[in-house]
Amino acid sequence: MKKSGWFSSPTQVYWTCAALLEGREITHRDEIGEAKGWRLASICERLRKHFGWPIQVRYAAPENIAHYSLPAGTDRAALRYPPSAAALAKGGDA
Repeated sequence: MKKSGWFSSPTQVYWTCAALLEGREITHRDEIGEAKGWRLASICERLRKHFGWPIQVRYAAPENIAHYSLPAGTDRAALRYPPSAAALAKGGDA
């Protein structure tokens, strides 16, 4: 299997991109339950820094849990996609 350069599986990266593009606000609990992953903060940070995604983070009390989302009206065609989520650029599956 080809190494992806990510510390998370391509499936987790794809799930994160798809969930954000669906307009969802996602948390680690969502990722654990739906994608069986646990690296959401790392994935979002990499999408932000290396791919220029305008990911927002909101911390909810009392546990200070991070909630990640894209701003309303984000143009999916203007985003750069990681290889494992390239199909989403054309509107696939999200």
